[in-house]
Amino acid sequence: MAAFELNERLRADSTLVENLGLCQLRLMDDKRWPWFVLVPQRPGIEEVFDLTPVDQTMLTFETNLVGQALKKSTNATKVNVGALGNIVRQLHVHVIARRENDPNWPGPVWGYGSREAYGVAEKQALMKKILESL
Repeated sequence: MAAFELNERLRADSTLVENLGLCQLRLMDDKRWPWFVLVPQRPGIEEVFDLTPVDQTMLTFETNLVGQALKKSTNATKVNVGALGNIVRQLHVHVIARRENDPNWPGPVWGYGSREAYGVAEKQALMKKILESL
């Protein structure tokens, strides 16, 4: 059986926050939006339906847990959740806090403008904030 390996693009674009029961919780390095990614730690998985029924349930639970924590900790107007995977095929679920005055509201975050990287202190502060809200 193959071991779980994180896609290189996900590794380069995000920081590990915590290993949850099924998923790695990762912070995307774009401070325009509080944006987290859940990556199920299962090898060769591209679609939600590729997961076992138990893992599908766990993914739903962890997605809801992170979404609630993100909304609470950021006072988001809306939390967007999506699993696209057109470029990075490894299954990963985006959980993004949105506000009415954020860049590109109400449009999607993908393909809008240029990424703005976090400074070390602000990245650490957001990761601490989300962990405290979980």
